[in-house]
Amino acid sequence: MRVVQLTDIHLLADDQALLKGIATTASLQAVLTHLQAQPDQPDLLLLTGDVSQDASPQSYDRLVDLLTPLAIPSYWLPGNHDHPATMAQCLDRPPLRSAKAIHQGGWQILLLDSSRPGEVAGYLSDASLNWLDTQLQTGTLPTLIALHHPPCSVHSEWADAIALINGEELLARLRPYPHVRLVIFGHIHQEFQAEAQGITFLAAPSTCIQFKPKVPRFALDDLPPGYRWLELHPDGTWATGIEWVPLTR
Repeated sequence: MRVVQLTDIHLLADDQALLKGIATTASLQAVLTHLQAQPDQPDLLLLTGDVSQDASPQSYDRLVDLLTPLAIPSYWLPGNHDHPATMAQCLDRPPLRSAKAIHQGGWQILLLDSSRPGEVAGYLSDASLNWLDTQLQTGTLPTLIALHHPPCSVHSEWADAIALINGEELLARLRPYPHVRLVIFGHIHQEFQAEAQGITFLAAPSTCIQFKPKVPRFALDDLPPGYRWLELHPDGTWATGIEWVPLTR
């Protein structure tokens, strides 16, 4: 099964509006055009938060319009810039799907909401963690977990300060389940990979602007938009890579 992670899209109500000098609608369109040109098309898309910058219905409606020509099942979760209730209202029509537990290709994919109203850092509620436990107890399929905020250190002082507040609790909840193979997230607008507890933690670049990694203070990077692909095999093995999409000026 081929999965593509799109993250930190930051669409705005005005499709010509800029974020840090980048037109986020145009950058997403460039990413989708690049994706459509690939010989191997994804079986599903995972949108790991900050779909919108302003949480406007117009931005979410535009996402549906942009993804419709691809006709690829697309699953989403909120980021700190999103409004979950508005997302639920706007993003429950094809090809967008609101399910948070997916069983496909011999894998289980679980989507967690780590967003908190008015806060940049993330947190997983007891209800979310208990739901996760229930899902992990129901079988032993190799499992991918997706959320917006990093549950582990990404080795940047500024980014770690706005990560998942109860990341250690999430790791403790995952410890009894060796079938959890991957945890993917966004929020940091950069490529990242780390290993812990036999699990690989992966972040993807944004479809618009990128942040410099491993620096004490926030800074923009000069990398183009990008996305992560994953090949998930029924035996639990996997492969992944990053695609960069230079923008024409």
